[in-house]
Amino acid sequence: MRLFLKQYSITILIGLLVLVAWALFTKYASWINPVIFPEPIIVWTSLQEKASELFGGFISSMKLLLPAYVGALIVGIAGGVFFGLHHKSRKILMPYFHALSPIPPTLFIPYVIALMPTFQSASTSLIFIGAFWPIFLGAIQGVLLIEQHYLDNAKTLGLKGFDFLAKVVLPASSPHILAGAGTSLGMSFLILTIAEMFGASSGMGYFIQYYADFSQYHFVLAGIIFNSIIILAFMIGFDKVKKRLLFWTNMIAESK
Repeated sequence: MRLFLKQYSITILIGLLVLVAWALFTKYASWINPVIFPEPIIVWTSLQEKASELFGGFISSMKLLLPAYVGALIVGIAGGVFFGLHHKSRKILMPYFHALSPIPPTLFIPYVIALMPTFQSASTSLIFIGAFWPIFLGAIQGVLLIEQHYLDNAKTLGLKGFDFLAKVVLPASSPHILAGAGTSLGMSFLILTIAEMFGASSGMGYFIQYYADFSQYHFVLAGIIFNSIIILAFMIGFDKVKKRLLFWTNMIAESK
């Protein structure tokens, strides 16, 4: 606990200052609309009041996000490694990858709604599209940046097929793959929230949109804070997993 407080003392201080400023402005600034910007204690009470509804929405959201994200990981890594290792295929299709990857996934909303039988499948498809590209392109980039002597050593040792992928390609390209996976995780939450605000009957994004429609902004802020906490927890968890998987890069950095 002491180590945590020492590492994040400035971060915690900034958060406390923002909280104090919020409380002072909402209490004493007459020009602030108290309906749109309620006091922190009101938002805290709203969080407690709607805790079960928020956690129910979290479960509903995860049913959309997790299958889409895991699917994007599997397909993105497999596809990225394939095209990274196959020069001719990559050269032919790379212009299409560059053209399609910057397109905002939300532009596909009319098509996924028209083609998918349910809101859940449409939302999952939309999240998959958004999560796929950073992982896929990160995997390609990671494979292309593998140092040649690693590949030469693998040939000398006679590594082929799965052994070659598992012992050389994936470990060497994993920093770029995981960087793309981190970007995809943030993108997945963004698309999830947008999707739920327009067609869901439950979920973290739906909670915010529902109470915004009734101008109950104390619940809206409670939902935003809850979403932020969930996203922060996921990103911190992902960062810890990433550091554990890339322990060897930390050892290299410390040795320099």
